[in-house]
Amino acid sequence: MGETIKKIAVIGAGLMGHGIAQEFSTAGYEVALNDVSNQRLGLALGHVRENLCNLGFAKEDVNRIAARIQASTDLPSVLLDADFVVEAVSEDIEVKRTVFTKIDQLIPPHSIIASNTSSFMPSHLASVTGRPGRVLVAHYFNPPYLVPLVEIVRSSDTTDETITEVTTLLKSIGKYPVVLKREVPGFIANRLQAALLRECFALVEDGVAEPQDIDDVMTHSLGRRLAVAGPFEIFDAAGLDVWKAIAGELMPVIESSPDLPALLTDLTRRGEFGLKTGKGVHTWSSQESEDLRNRLTSALTEIQRWTE
Repeated sequence: MGETIKKIAVIGAGLMGHGIAQEFSTAGYEVALNDVSNQRLGLALGHVRENLCNLGFAKEDVNRIAARIQASTDLPSVLLDADFVVEAVSEDIEVKRTVFTKIDQLIPPHSIIASNTSSFMPSHLASVTGRPGRVLVAHYFNPPYLVPLVEIVRSSDTTDETITEVTTLLKSIGKYPVVLKREVPGFIANRLQAALLRECFALVEDGVAEPQDIDDVMTHSLGRRLAVAGPFEIFDAAGLDVWKAIAGELMPVIESSPDLPALLTDLTRRGEFGLKTGKGVHTWSSQESEDLRNRLTSALTEIQRWTE
Protein backbone atom coordinates (compact mmCIF):
# COMPACT_ATOMS: atom_id res chain seq x y z
CA MET A 1 0.00 0.00 0.00
CA GLY A 2 1.02 3.64 -0.33
CA GLU A 3 3.46 4.95 2.25
CA THR A 4 1.89 8.34 2.94
CA ILE A 5 -1.80 7.56 2.47
CA LYS A 6 -3.35 5.16 4.96
CA LYS A 7 -7.02 6.02 5.37
CA ILE A 8 -9.37 6.56 2.43
CA ALA A 9 -12.73 8.35 2.50
CA VAL A 10 -15.23 8.28 -0.36
CA ILE A 11 -18.03 10.86 -0.36
CA GLY A 12 -20.97 9.68 -2.44
CA ALA A 13 -21.94 5.99 -2.59
CA GLY A 14 -23.62 5.94 -5.99
CA LEU A 15 -22.60 4.28 -9.24
CA MET A 16 -18.96 5.38 -9.06
CA GLY A 17 -18.48 5.92 -5.34
CA HIS A 18 -19.22 2.40 -4.17
CA GLY A 19 -16.98 0.96 -6.90
CA ILE A 20 -14.09 3.21 -5.89
CA ALA A 21 -14.54 2.24 -2.25
CA GLN A 22 -14.65 -1.41 -3.27
CA GLU A 23 -11.38 -1.19 -5.14
CA PHE A 24 -9.47 0.44 -2.29
CA SER A 25 -10.94 -2.05 0.17
CA THR A 26 -9.98 -4.95 -2.08
CA ALA A 27 -6.40 -3.61 -2.05
CA GLY A 28 -6.39 -3.72 1.76
CA TYR A 29 -7.26 -0.15 2.71
CA GLU A 30 -9.69 0.83 5.42
CA VAL A 31 -12.34 2.91 3.65
CA ALA A 32 -14.96 5.24 5.09
CA LEU A 33 -17.97 5.65 2.79
CA ASN A 34 -20.47 8.50 3.14
CA ASP A 35 -23.84 9.34 1.64
CA VAL A 36 -26.97 11.22 2.67
CA SER A 37 -29.07 8.22 3.74
CA ASN A 38 -28.63 4.77 5.25
CA GLN A 39 -30.77 3.38 2.45
CA ARG A 40 -28.28 4.56 -0.18
CA LEU A 41 -25.39 3.21 1.86
CA GLY A 42 -27.13 -0.13 2.26
CA LEU A 43 -27.66 -0.39 -1.48
CA ALA A 44 -24.02 0.52 -2.09
CA LEU A 45 -22.70 -2.18 0.24
CA GLY A 46 -25.03 -4.68 -1.41
CA HIS A 47 -23.64 -3.73 -4.82
CA VAL A 48 -20.09 -4.17 -3.51
CA ARG A 49 -20.85 -7.71 -2.37
CA GLU A 50 -22.58 -8.49 -5.65
CA ASN A 51 -19.65 -7.15 -7.67
CA LEU A 52 -17.15 -9.20 -5.69
CA CYS A 53 -19.19 -12.36 -6.10
CA ASN A 54 -19.43 -11.75 -9.85
CA LEU A 55 -15.65 -11.37 -9.95
CA GLY A 56 -15.27 -14.82 -8.43
CA PHE A 57 -14.21 -13.94 -4.88
CA ALA A 58 -14.84 -16.63 -2.27
CA LYS A 59 -17.47 -15.89 0.38
CA GLU A 60 -14.89 -15.38 3.13
CA ASP A 61 -12.98 -12.91 0.94
CA VAL A 62 -16.16 -11.03 0.13
CA ASN A 63 -16.91 -10.72 3.83
CA ARG A 64 -13.37 -9.56 4.63
CA ILE A 65 -13.30 -6.94 1.86
CA ALA A 66 -16.78 -5.63 2.68
CA ALA A 67 -15.86 -5.37 6.36
CA ARG A 68 -13.12 -2.88 5.53
CA ILE A 69 -15.74 -0.42 4.26
CA GLN A 70 -17.29 1.55 7.11
CA ALA A 71 -20.43 3.30 5.88
CA SER A 72 -21.92 6.30 7.65
CA THR A 73 -24.13 9.31 7.03
CA ASP A 74 -22.07 11.29 9.56
CA LEU A 75 -19.60 13.29 7.47
CA PRO A 76 -17.29 14.40 10.32
CA SER A 77 -16.71 10.82 11.49
CA VAL A 78 -16.10 9.64 7.92
CA LEU A 79 -13.49 12.34 7.34
CA LEU A 80 -11.73 11.98 10.69
CA ASP A 81 -8.03 11.29 10.00
CA ALA A 82 -8.68 10.71 6.28
CA ASP A 83 -5.48 11.09 4.26
CA PHE A 84 -7.13 10.87 0.84
CA VAL A 85 -10.71 11.88 0.08
CA VAL A 86 -12.48 11.04 -3.17
CA GLU A 87 -15.58 13.13 -3.88
CA ALA A 88 -18.09 11.24 -6.03
CA VAL A 89 -21.33 13.18 -5.60
CA SER A 90 -23.68 14.30 -8.38
CA GLU A 91 -22.24 16.12 -11.39
CA ASP A 92 -23.36 19.57 -10.28
CA ILE A 93 -20.64 22.18 -9.79
CA GLU A 94 -22.40 24.00 -6.95
CA VAL A 95 -23.10 20.76 -5.10
CA LYS A 96 -19.48 19.75 -5.51
CA ARG A 97 -18.19 23.14 -4.34
CA THR A 98 -20.38 22.92 -1.23
CA VAL A 99 -19.10 19.42 -0.50
CA PHE A 100 -15.49 20.50 -1.06
CA THR A 101 -15.90 23.35 1.42
CA LYS A 102 -17.19 20.94 4.06
CA ILE A 103 -14.46 18.39 3.40
CA ASP A 104 -11.76 21.04 3.61
CA GLN A 105 -12.99 22.13 7.04
CA LEU A 106 -13.06 18.59 8.46
CA ILE A 107 -9.89 16.86 7.28
CA PRO A 108 -6.30 17.27 8.51
CA PRO A 109 -4.07 19.90 6.85
CA HIS A 110 -1.98 17.29 5.00
CA SER A 111 -4.95 15.52 3.40
CA ILE A 112 -5.64 15.42 -0.33
CA ILE A 113 -9.06 15.99 -1.90
CA ALA A 114 -9.77 14.44 -5.29
CA SER A 115 -12.92 14.86 -7.34
CA ASN A 116 -14.24 12.12 -9.58
CA THR A 117 -15.87 14.76 -11.78
CA SER A 118 -16.02 13.89 -15.46
CA SER A 119 -15.93 17.46 -16.73
CA PHE A 120 -15.30 20.21 -14.15
CA MET A 121 -11.80 21.62 -13.86
CA PRO A 122 -10.01 21.26 -10.52
CA SER A 123 -9.38 24.99 -10.19
CA HIS A 124 -13.15 25.51 -9.85
CA LEU A 125 -13.13 23.21 -6.81
CA ALA A 126 -9.78 24.16 -5.30
CA SER A 127 -10.85 27.80 -5.07
CA VAL A 128 -13.34 27.05 -2.26
CA THR A 129 -10.72 25.34 -0.10
CA GLY A 130 -7.77 26.52 1.92
CA ARG A 131 -5.52 23.88 0.34
CA PRO A 132 -5.46 24.43 -3.45
CA GLY A 133 -2.11 22.66 -3.67
CA ARG A 134 -3.72 19.46 -2.33
CA VAL A 135 -6.70 19.40 -4.72
CA LEU A 136 -6.94 17.57 -8.03
CA VAL A 137 -9.29 15.57 -10.21
CA ALA A 138 -9.06 11.77 -10.22
CA HIS A 139 -11.48 10.82 -12.99
CA TYR A 140 -12.40 7.13 -12.83
CA PHE A 141 -14.39 5.24 -15.45
CA ASN A 142 -17.38 2.97 -14.98
CA PRO A 143 -17.11 0.38 -13.59
CA PRO A 144 -14.10 1.68 -11.65
CA TYR A 145 -13.08 -1.74 -10.37
CA LEU A 146 -12.71 -3.06 -13.94
CA VAL A 147 -11.48 -0.07 -15.96
CA PRO A 148 -7.86 0.65 -14.96
CA LEU A 149 -7.53 4.23 -16.23
CA VAL A 150 -7.75 7.22 -13.91
CA GLU A 151 -7.26 10.65 -15.46
CA ILE A 152 -5.28 12.86 -13.05
CA VAL A 153 -5.94 16.55 -13.67
CA ARG A 154 -4.08 19.27 -11.83
CA SER A 155 -4.85 22.94 -11.46
CA SER A 156 -2.11 25.54 -11.67
CA ASP A 157 -1.87 25.32 -7.86
CA THR A 158 -1.65 21.54 -7.46
CA THR A 159 1.79 20.62 -6.17
CA ASP A 160 4.09 18.04 -7.73
CA GLU A 161 4.17 16.29 -4.36
CA THR A 162 0.39 15.85 -4.45
CA ILE A 163 0.54 14.41 -7.96
CA THR A 164 3.28 11.99 -6.93
CA GLU A 165 1.42 10.82 -3.83
CA VAL A 166 -1.80 10.15 -5.72
CA THR A 167 -0.21 8.44 -8.72
CA THR A 168 1.89 6.27 -6.40
CA LEU A 169 -1.25 5.30 -4.47
CA LEU A 170 -3.20 4.45 -7.60
CA LYS A 171 -0.39 2.42 -9.15
CA SER A 172 -0.07 0.47 -5.90
CA ILE A 173 -3.66 -0.81 -6.28
CA GLY A 174 -3.31 -1.65 -9.96
CA LYS A 175 -4.71 1.48 -11.58
CA TYR A 176 -3.26 3.19 -14.67
CA PRO A 177 -3.08 6.92 -13.93
CA VAL A 178 -2.52 9.37 -16.79
CA VAL A 179 -1.52 12.89 -15.71
CA LEU A 180 -2.67 15.75 -17.93
CA LYS A 181 -0.17 18.56 -18.48
CA ARG A 182 -2.85 21.15 -17.73
CA GLU A 183 -6.56 21.34 -16.95
CA VAL A 184 -9.05 21.53 -19.79
CA PRO A 185 -12.83 20.93 -19.77
CA GLY A 186 -13.66 17.25 -20.31
CA PHE A 187 -10.02 16.19 -19.88
CA ILE A 188 -8.98 13.61 -22.53
CA ALA A 189 -11.45 10.72 -22.58
CA ASN A 190 -14.67 12.71 -22.49
CA ARG A 191 -13.46 15.14 -25.14
CA LEU A 192 -12.84 12.16 -27.41
CA GLN A 193 -16.20 10.62 -26.48
CA ALA A 194 -18.00 13.93 -27.06
CA ALA A 195 -16.48 14.23 -30.53
CA LEU A 196 -17.62 10.69 -31.32
CA LEU A 197 -21.08 11.34 -29.85
CA ARG A 198 -21.57 14.44 -32.00
CA GLU A 199 -20.68 12.58 -35.19
CA CYS A 200 -22.85 9.58 -34.25
CA PHE A 201 -25.92 11.77 -33.82
CA ALA A 202 -25.08 13.73 -36.98
CA LEU A 203 -24.99 10.53 -39.07
CA VAL A 204 -28.40 9.50 -37.71
CA GLU A 205 -29.95 12.97 -38.13
CA ASP A 206 -28.61 13.23 -41.69
CA GLY A 207 -30.22 9.90 -42.62
CA VAL A 208 -26.92 8.15 -43.29
CA ALA A 209 -27.44 5.26 -40.88
CA GLU A 210 -29.60 3.88 -38.09
CA PRO A 211 -28.24 3.86 -34.51
CA GLN A 212 -27.79 0.07 -34.61
CA ASP A 213 -25.70 0.38 -37.78
CA ILE A 214 -23.34 2.77 -36.00
CA ASP A 215 -23.12 0.49 -32.95
CA ASP A 216 -22.31 -2.44 -35.25
CA VAL A 217 -19.60 -0.52 -37.08
CA MET A 218 -17.91 0.38 -33.80
CA THR A 219 -18.15 -3.02 -32.11
CA HIS A 220 -17.10 -5.02 -35.17
CA SER A 221 -14.19 -2.81 -36.25
CA LEU A 222 -12.90 0.28 -34.47
CA GLY A 223 -13.82 -0.89 -30.98
CA ARG A 224 -11.85 -4.10 -31.36
CA ARG A 225 -8.71 -2.30 -32.45
CA LEU A 226 -9.02 0.42 -29.81
CA ALA A 227 -9.14 -2.24 -27.08
CA VAL A 228 -5.51 -3.13 -27.86
CA ALA A 229 -3.97 -0.05 -29.49
CA GLY A 230 -4.43 3.70 -29.11
CA PRO A 231 -5.48 5.98 -31.98
CA PHE A 232 -2.00 7.36 -32.59
CA GLU A 233 -0.61 3.82 -32.70
CA ILE A 234 -3.31 2.88 -35.20
CA PHE A 235 -2.61 5.98 -37.30
CA ASP A 236 1.11 5.20 -37.34
CA ALA A 237 0.39 1.59 -38.31
CA ALA A 238 -1.76 2.69 -41.25
CA GLY A 239 0.64 5.45 -42.29
CA LEU A 240 0.31 9.15 -41.62
CA ASP A 241 0.49 9.84 -45.36
CA VAL A 242 -2.64 7.73 -45.81
CA TRP A 243 -4.40 9.49 -42.93
CA LYS A 244 -3.40 12.90 -44.26
CA ALA A 245 -5.23 12.09 -47.49
CA ILE A 246 -8.28 10.74 -45.60
CA ALA A 247 -8.36 13.72 -43.26
CA GLY A 248 -8.16 16.13 -46.17
CA GLU A 249 -11.41 14.70 -47.51
CA LEU A 250 -13.23 14.30 -44.20
CA MET A 251 -12.26 17.23 -41.99
CA PRO A 252 -14.25 19.79 -44.01
CA VAL A 253 -17.46 17.70 -43.85
CA ILE A 254 -17.37 16.13 -40.37
CA GLU A 255 -19.88 17.68 -37.98
CA SER A 256 -18.39 20.67 -36.16
CA SER A 257 -21.44 22.51 -34.83
CA PRO A 258 -21.08 23.86 -31.27
CA ASP A 259 -24.80 23.17 -30.69
CA LEU A 260 -26.10 20.07 -28.95
CA PRO A 261 -27.43 17.43 -31.38
CA ALA A 262 -31.16 18.00 -31.88
CA LEU A 263 -31.93 14.29 -31.42
CA LEU A 264 -30.06 14.19 -28.10
CA THR A 265 -31.97 17.26 -26.91
CA ASP A 266 -35.31 15.75 -27.95
CA LEU A 267 -34.64 12.40 -26.27
CA THR A 268 -33.65 13.93 -22.95
CA ARG A 269 -36.56 16.41 -23.09
CA ARG A 270 -38.90 13.42 -23.30
CA GLY A 271 -37.21 11.78 -20.33
CA GLU A 272 -35.72 9.02 -22.46
CA PHE A 273 -32.34 8.66 -20.75
CA GLY A 274 -31.34 5.14 -21.76
CA LEU A 275 -31.18 2.03 -19.59
CA LYS A 276 -32.32 3.88 -16.48
CA THR A 277 -35.68 4.71 -18.08
CA GLY A 278 -36.03 1.77 -20.48
CA LYS A 279 -35.67 3.95 -23.56
CA GLY A 280 -33.01 6.17 -25.06
CA VAL A 281 -31.59 5.89 -28.56
CA HIS A 282 -32.61 2.21 -28.26
CA THR A 283 -35.54 0.69 -26.37
CA TRP A 284 -34.52 -1.52 -23.45
CA SER A 285 -36.45 -4.22 -21.65
CA SER A 286 -35.24 -5.09 -18.15
CA GLN A 287 -33.68 -8.28 -19.53
CA GLU A 288 -31.94 -6.43 -22.36
CA SER A 289 -30.57 -3.91 -19.87
CA GLU A 290 -29.24 -6.70 -17.68
CA ASP A 291 -27.76 -8.49 -20.69
CA LEU A 292 -25.86 -5.34 -21.75
CA ARG A 293 -24.48 -4.78 -18.26
CA ASN A 294 -23.38 -8.42 -18.04
CA ARG A 295 -21.83 -8.28 -21.51
CA LEU A 296 -19.82 -5.18 -20.60
CA THR A 297 -18.71 -6.64 -17.26
CA SER A 298 -17.69 -9.98 -18.80
CA ALA A 299 -15.75 -8.36 -21.63
CA LEU A 300 -13.97 -5.88 -19.36
CA THR A 301 -13.06 -8.67 -16.94
CA GLU A 302 -11.63 -10.75 -19.77
CA ILE A 303 -9.64 -7.79 -21.14
CA GLN A 304 -8.28 -7.11 -17.66
CA ARG A 305 -7.13 -10.71 -17.26
CA TRP A 306 -5.63 -10.71 -20.74
CA THR A 307 -3.60 -7.55 -20.09
CA GLU A 308 -2.34 -8.47 -16.60
